[in-house]
Amino acid sequence: MHSQHTTRRDFLSWTSHGLGSAALASLMLADGSASAGITPAQSRDPWPHFEAPAKRVIHICAFGGVSQVDSFDYKPTLEKYHGKKYGGIDAADVFFGQIGLLRQSDWKFKQRGESGMWISELFPHLAEVADELTMIRSMYAETSNHTPATFQENTGFRLNGFPVAGAWMSYGMGAETDSLPAYVVIPDPRGLPAGGSINWSNGFLPAQHQGVVIRSQGTPIDDLFPEREISEQTESASRALLNQLNQQHVEYRGAEDALAARIKSYELAARMQLAVPEVTNLDGETEATHQLYGTEDETTRDFGRGCLLARRLLEKGVRFVQLFSGGAFGSPRINWDGHEDMVRNHGREAGRIDKPISGLISDLRQRGMLDDTLLLFTSEFGRTPFTQSASDVLGIGRDHNQYGFCVWMAGAGLKHGLAYGSSDDIGWKAVENRVHWHDFHATVLHLLGIDHTRLTYYHNGIERRLTNVHGEILTDILS
Repeated sequence: MHSQHTTRRDFLSWTSHGLGSAALASLMLADGSASAGITPAQSRDPWPHFEAPAKRVIHICAFGGVSQVDSFDYKPTLEKYHGKKYGGIDAADVFFGQIGLLRQSDWKFKQRGESGMWISELFPHLAEVADELTMIRSMYAETSNHTPATFQENTGFRLNGFPVAGAWMSYGMGAETDSLPAYVVIPDPRGLPAGGSINWSNGFLPAQHQGVVIRSQGTPIDDLFPEREISEQTESASRALLNQLNQQHVEYRGAEDALAARIKSYELAARMQLAVPEVTNLDGETEATHQLYGTEDETTRDFGRGCLLARRLLEKGVRFVQLFSGGAFGSPRINWDGHEDMVRNHGREAGRIDKPISGLISDLRQRGMLDDTLLLFTSEFGRTPFTQSASDVLGIGRDHNQYGFCVWMAGAGLKHGLAYGSSDDIGWKAVENRVHWHDFHATVLHLLGIDHTRLTYYHNGIERRLTNVHGEILTDILS
């Protein structure tokens, strides 16, 4: 039997640990019910700007630098000159300044599917759905330093403080549901990427557009439920008090983004108390589905659960889901930063994600969801076609490479089985149809019905946008 009286200590403990319960405040004292359907965007130039095929996005972010010459960019020249020196490369262009020997891929390349797309044995399962992919082999970035390169990959800028693409899409498109966030992040269970939550920051956009972390295993969200049972009367009184305090604060100090965002987060958290347990419970999926994603295999279980959760989140109305492959730096590395041993590093990381991604593509296709879903696979940069160490006869690792690397898309509005752009003979620099992150982001927004020049937010005297003052749509890859 719970006491009907609440001590100060009880209340402080409850507000500290019962975020989800506190969230009911505005709901209970407003109009009594949550609205259904699409939550409108905040953009002053409402979406959609034009009819477009994609309505939602899954973005797989491979943190650390995926080697293009070992995965998606076949270079026979490396086989011909394996172990030889290559002239014409300035040490200033190499991150650690060491120019080793040319090194062929440790994984054999084959042409896959009806399209004949070159994909190496590093991704055998993904190769089976090669005809679904739209490959970009001519990406380039402005830095070979992980953290600023990851910022640019996600925000278009190398500096901290700018909104990530997911936050822009939340701001511009709104949500399809009021019971889950518009933008959800599923981190690697082994650890967060360098910079942590900065990688899903709202930047200068209203705080409600930051990414919300939902784990694919264990406790999905911290503090969503109170640690102990609370009587209905105590809970109701606490909600009423919290709402009163918030209203007094707004009346006294005026509207404030941080408080408004917190109130909205409490409202959302209340609805999430019902939605999150349902969407994160994967037990109801069929055995065939679990096998497709590899959730029952020790190697692929973590990322497989993340991919399956991403599909379920889309089904419940989440706009943008971002999955991270790779955590922070350390020893041993738990990301794609293959400086020392490419076979061990890339073999391990690809083994974790290859089958789950292939399963995700196949599952989205058979459910009819790939027709209005955009799937993205990116890394902040690639790796050098030569070895890390100039003293090693053949070397076993590769350095960072900002000058030429691969990303791919799949799904709505794209020409499938297409390889766009190219690098030079050894895969060092992009040379044909070079693609900057601004071009990539402009194209993604276009596929979602957003004119990248019209999605803006006034900040510090500037109408800011995801693509800065640049960005060209890659019309040749559009269907």
